[in-house]
Amino acid sequence: MSRTRVFVLTLLAMTAFAGNSLLCRLALKDTHIDAASFTSIRIISGALILWLIVRMRGGTHSASGSWLSALALFLYAGGFSFAYVSLPAGTGALLLFGAVQVTMIGYGLWAGEPLRKQQAAGFILAFGGLIGLLLPGLSAPPLQGSLLMLGAGVAWGVYSLRGTSSGGDATRNTAGNFLRAVPFAVALSVARFPWASFDSVGVWYAIASGALTSGLGYSIWYTALKGLRTSSAATVQLSVPVIAAVGGMVFLGEHLMVRFLITSAVILGGIALVIVDKRHTI
Repeated sequence: MSRTRVFVLTLLAMTAFAGNSLLCRLALKDTHIDAASFTSIRIISGALILWLIVRMRGGTHSASGSWLSALALFLYAGGFSFAYVSLPAGTGALLLFGAVQVTMIGYGLWAGEPLRKQQAAGFILAFGGLIGLLLPGLSAPPLQGSLLMLGAGVAWGVYSLRGTSSGGDATRNTAGNFLRAVPFAVALSVARFPWASFDSVGVWYAIASGALTSGLGYSIWYTALKGLRTSSAATVQLSVPVIAAVGGMVFLGEHLMVRFLITSAVILGGIALVIVDKRHTI
């Protein structure tokens, strides 16, 4: 695979990941769709597009994925949606990304994976930056939304860890996990039915989030990974909160607070210190 193709695919994938934050925040801020309905439509549309991708490649996904991974996927998607009821796009992406990386790095430490001094310092910086972002103050993000997004990040970290150890075709596994997550999403919508609300624009945002920035975005990312080293793949993901923050300013009229700028530099810089020399997939 040529370097130009890898670069373009990687850029598209990172933009898609940031686009998830923008679409979700846009839908829950500017339309009448509720978080549970957004989650269900996102997961169902993601399952459909991934199923089509797998079928177009000449395969099936009846035996792929697992129920535990599907549960982690659902918990991520649900927490993500409910968090964006109150969080700005950039702040949400930073909390999500930070929680994912801290979860995966923390698991590596628990499993006995050694960290060099530089990496240990980076882990402490990233964790401290997350705490600093959440400290009380006028510019602090809403606590409930922040905790929901941190929980979503932990769930996505667990999902990613399970994915790295499952082997097989990543797109096929993801398709199976999305399909298995549908019953969880439907159950959530049933439980939240008294508070359900829809409008056509919100539904289309949810479909775009599931089909384009989730399903198609993951498929593009797995293709790009074939041409990236592990350290490069981990490092390039540092761009996602930045793209989301810029998109929030352009499309949502959000403003970057000094606290966000400082803590994002600390969190992303700390994570970069950890992953730049790591040999394991993050």
